[in-house]
Amino acid sequence: METRLRELAKNLLTSGEADVVIGYTRHHDERRRAPVFVTDPADVGRLVFDERCLNNLAAYLNKRYKLLGVEFSKPAVVLKGCDAKAAVGLIQEAQLDPGSVTLIGVCCSGVLPDHDAADGERPFKCAVCDVHRPRNTAHVVGDLPEDPALTEYRPSERAAELAKKTREERYAFWREELARCIRCYACRAACPLCSCERCIADSNQPQWVPTSGHELGNWSWNIVRAFHLAGRCIGCGECQRACPVGIPLDLLNQHLRKVVSERFGYVA
Repeated sequence: METRLRELAKNLLTSGEADVVIGYTRHHDERRRAPVFVTDPADVGRLVFDERCLNNLAAYLNKRYKLLGVEFSKPAVVLKGCDAKAAVGLIQEAQLDPGSVTLIGVCCSGVLPDHDAADGERPFKCAVCDVHRPRNTAHVVGDLPEDPALTEYRPSERAAELAKKTREERYAFWREELARCIRCYACRAACPLCSCERCIADSNQPQWVPTSGHELGNWSWNIVRAFHLAGRCIGCGECQRACPVGIPLDLLNQHLRKVVSERFGYVA
């Protein structure tokens, strides 16, 4: 797969179809893979893909990063099937011009839940994935059979157990979890669909969300963000993986994905 990926990247750069290929490369810590921006055809050998390629690179297509039309005009981006869903979401919302980017889908049988996980371990998102072979991409690298489309969302056992608790128990759970939020906004930075160029949390005239890391501010920020992603979250789990204090943010997103699936028959 890596040989084919490198050949494709070289062809795109050499032909001028792309002025940068955004993919994955090896990290100095062998357990990790890091995003890489390849602009020289001679450097395509740096591109890799395996189960340690965790980042959702569709985030770089987000207007917040100001890469498209500023740093690069014709990017090509390596995307797992779940990542490609985020790119489709940006296109649906007119946040991304499909003619300005080349989407390179890579067949993926699953990734690790975190860089420190044991080989072969899989997160919940991979267990319910319906796009191990990417759809809606200009190119597909690798060979896996196409999965049946997901028609009904099934949350994880932990999310289902939380939903069975009483309202008071759920409130106590989230009060304890959100009290640890330090308002670093790593969840926002990692999310490919947090696409507001000026976030509500950064607005101070008027100030909708208190900026301090106290209970009111933490609840306001995390609940508002969850609702802004309702019907849009593609379940990549990057917000939770990026959280430095380990708040299970994806449980909120899973619940809202289930509600949207049941009430509107739609799964992002």
